[in-house]
Amino acid sequence: MLCRLVLVWLCIACGSAAAMVGGAPAASNDIAEHVVLIVGSRGNSCTGVAVARDLVLTVAHCVLPGADYKLVEYDSAGAPKLKDVTSVARHPQFDLNAMLAHRATADVALLRLGAALPAGMAPAPLGTRVPTTVGEPFIVAGFGVTVRGDGRTGGTLRTATLVATGLPGSLQLRLVDPVTRNARAGLSACTGDSGAPVFEQADGRLAVIGIVSWSTGPQNSSGCGGLTGVTPLGRYHDWIAETARQLGSPLAE
Repeated sequence: MLCRLVLVWLCIACGSAAAMVGGAPAASNDIAEHVVLIVGSRGNSCTGVAVARDLVLTVAHCVLPGADYKLVEYDSAGAPKLKDVTSVARHPQFDLNAMLAHRATADVALLRLGAALPAGMAPAPLGTRVPTTVGEPFIVAGFGVTVRGDGRTGGTLRTATLVATGLPGSLQLRLVDPVTRNARAGLSACTGDSGAPVFEQADGRLAVIGIVSWSTGPQNSSGCGGLTGVTPLGRYHDWIAETARQLGSPLAE
């Protein structure tokens, strides 16, 4: 199957988050209806989140120039189908070198689709609040691998509840498994999870407050199972909303 063959991203070796490791369970329907799998002609795959009927939000480093990108859909028999991406808008202030060094940057992009998402998919609203509290929980949902380096373990949407650590703010959010606390391998993003939405749950509804940019291994080593680095969306909400309007697809409320 196509989704099993394209789970290799050029930043695996540098520790960029591209998968959900540590025994994360499959996503529930209320989360899965928002999240999509993106594949590129260079053999990379990432995660994205629908923010309008024909618009997907992901990270800029997943959709670099020089390649074509498509969404993977599944028919009623579970066979994959490719959905065209007609245009890609990357934030003009995105700095790839900063992202690779795990520094804050505008790692945000929008994908305009050639046709609307299927009826089973639903746009997710964007949150505007900036996370500021250490220990605050968030839900991360991605299509990445469950075993680093084994692409056969990717392609299934999985979720993990992680908590904020360090100094949460508008520039960067670092999440960690509340059980292992980065001291040993635990739940985190990994290869294939770049662009994965980070949800907060408030008043019985989900809102996207960030997207996954990178990961580390335990104790900040290379790999997965340690920290999950997130680009918060509050700082970039105006750009996302204005770009969506320019593309003819206003954001979901």
